Amino acid sequence: MLEINFHPFKNLETERLLLRRISTDDVNEVLELRGNPETMKYIPRPLAKTKDDALVHIKMIDDKIINNEGINWGITLKGNPKLIGIIGHYRIQPENHRCEIGYMILPKYNGQGIVTEAIKIVLEYGFDDLQMHSIEAVIDPDNVASERVLQKNGFVKEAHILENELYEGKFWDTVIYSLLKRNFKR
Repeated sequence: MLEINFHPFKNLETERLLLRRISTDDVNEVLELRGNPETMKYIPRPLAKTKDDALVHIKMIDDKIINNEGINWGITLKGNPKLIGIIGHYRIQPENHRCEIGYMILPKYNGQGIVTEAIKIVLEYGFDDLQMHSIEAVIDPDNVASERVLQKNGFVKEAHILENELYEGKFWDTVIYSLLKRNFKR
């Protein structure tokens, strides 16, 4: 079984991006992300409506890091500390050497390759630092943009599960994509 340890927290860098720890200073940006119906369209979770909701989300992210249960980074453009997205590893299964990757970005940054670039460095962290064997992504089948980003990063479709999640009276399908360490292209 893997030993998961996020301490000390490691910032990640790409050519254009700095992925850093999220703090309470990011409350407005987290509210903007988690409170935006467009950003949350494919995520069956309640919208953040207030700064308190955003602070609760930030605390949840921080608690998971402290307890080595999950890790999230704030996506920023180098030279600008403003958070434009969130990306991280969730649902870590140390016994299976597997985890889930999740991400979201403000709509005005869509189509610029930012999520693709962020995923690549987060996958590198997952395979190299965490020693994962496989990383999955669980998406809504209607989220074509997310599907394209995953395919660009080498993920393959594993399953389309019908109506397996109930949220606000509606059953949602989920699609699972995954990437094995041996197929990860650096």
